[in-house]
Amino acid sequence: MPTSLHIVGSKTLGGAERFYLRLIEALHAGGASVEAMLRAGSDVVAQVPAGIPVHRSPMRTVWDPLSRRAITRALRAIRPAIVQTYMGRATRLTHVRPGRGPVHVSRLGGYYKLAGYRHAHAWIGNTRGVCDYLIQGGMPAARVYHISNFIDPPRVVAAAELAALRRELAIPEEALVVVTAGRFVPVKGHRYLLGAFARLPAAVYDRPLWLLLVGDGPLRPDLEAQAHRLGIAARVAWAGWRTDPSPFYQLSDLVAFPSLELETLGNVILEAWVHNKPLVTSRFRGAREITRHGEDAWQVECEDEEGLAQGILQVLRDERLAADLVRCGGDHLARQFSRTAVVRRYLDLYDELLSAEG
Repeated sequence: MPTSLHIVGSKTLGGAERFYLRLIEALHAGGASVEAMLRAGSDVVAQVPAGIPVHRSPMRTVWDPLSRRAITRALRAIRPAIVQTYMGRATRLTHVRPGRGPVHVSRLGGYYKLAGYRHAHAWIGNTRGVCDYLIQGGMPAARVYHISNFIDPPRVVAAAELAALRRELAIPEEALVVVTAGRFVPVKGHRYLLGAFARLPAAVYDRPLWLLLVGDGPLRPDLEAQAHRLGIAARVAWAGWRTDPSPFYQLSDLVAFPSLELETLGNVILEAWVHNKPLVTSRFRGAREITRHGEDAWQVECEDEEGLAQGILQVLRDERLAADLVRCGGDHLARQFSRTAVVRRYLDLYDELLSAEG
């Protein structure tokens, strides 16, 4: 089977990097010949699944000439049929002349400036919105492909581990827990979630209500200070960055996702569905594309603290609504976002591109 080389230049782990790891693991597990090239010293390197060859490049900047030459040398040595790059840094540093090497596929998970992507031979958008953006930006429609993300089934977490997590985070055993996950950056909208939480009662059905944030990032000091100003710090738990967020989802009673309009897809939506948790999400563009209000998610307007608070409270208080959101979310996930379907789409695309080159 022809080899595909997957290149990402990230320094830290995030949603995009976790999908990169899931995809190369799934391709490898399915028998595909897969190799990885990553930024030397990045947090991602240690997470590459066993059995996948790893190559490193400094990738210090998008213009790093030494890294560009190193990638070119690696392509000559590995001789992959497909080279797939993720986001801007890896794409800008990877240049392959048409007909003179592998087919260069660039995968975009956001609405990035397109100047650094035009030299690729084909483009993958993880939402239809991204694909439309690529075509409107001048990429040939016949070479733009929509392939969504997928989420693996979570590992089963024992009750004792969940109880230990509650003790670690000082969350009372009887508490209802609202969880959110993601980097603490502006687009994730955490400040609106904190504002919404401050509008909620301290208890629902006589059970204390807690907010659990899984992640880290530059805004953490500001968010912690906001929680203290709002008087909710005693009921907010900060889990930090975790390579496996699954136990925290399983600990929760509801998933909240307050991202702003610029958010592209939002893996948290898929993670809520795979963990069978009711989801309250803002109506950013990715959520409008993949969720249906009142069916598989409860939607509120972006930056609307009062609406977010009301949505969380309504879902927590309406057990039938919560159960319906969970059931429909699981059905939607199985139909459109399964590992098997997404991996098959990638393999079919590689075959299509290589046949066209041949």
